[in-house]
Amino acid sequence: MALDGVDGAGKTTIARELIDLAEEDAGNSGTAPARPVASVGIDGFHHPRAVRHADGTGPETFYRNSYDYNSFLESVVGPFRRGDSVVPAAWDVDADRPIAPVPRSLPSDCVLLIDGIFLHRPELVDLWDASVWVDVPFEISVPRGNERFAGAFDADPEDESNRRYVGGQRLYFAEAAPWEHATWVLDNRELERPTLVRSY
Repeated sequence: MALDGVDGAGKTTIARELIDLAEEDAGNSGTAPARPVASVGIDGFHHPRAVRHADGTGPETFYRNSYDYNSFLESVVGPFRRGDSVVPAAWDVDADRPIAPVPRSLPSDCVLLIDGIFLHRPELVDLWDASVWVDVPFEISVPRGNERFAGAFDADPEDESNRRYVGGQRLYFAEAAPWEHATWVLDNRELERPTLVRSY
């Protein structure tokens, strides 16, 4: 299942909370949950910086060149569907170097959550049995996401420091309209009170 949304929407937090809820359910009932839950982040499958920035550092390259989807398919999707161990990350984006493969075994009946951006793009949208669009406007998501990079980016979504990222997301919106393809749309403006907006 995909957890998609802009940077700072709260996708990884939601994935952790769902895993915690499944484990809590198991602890309270004394039995295993109906389906175990695990997560993998798409951020472990960035392209090297040289590839990401080969054609510049504008919005287009952020949307088009950020991720190595072939590596993601080979490391996670294919093995998971075969019941084999997955490799949850292949590239350290901060250090800009490969990560030694560390296979991870998952239960055969596991619900695997994939969290990240751009997960409803045309080449990925049909991968998911279900998906969530975590909906947060840029005026909230940008300052929230930028808290991880103190002083590096302005809180204003329209500031030049955010052009690559906000502009790349707008290209994604125009091409993929992710909220239209999601199984559920979740308003996550208030982290403590997410609200289900729509479900199919």
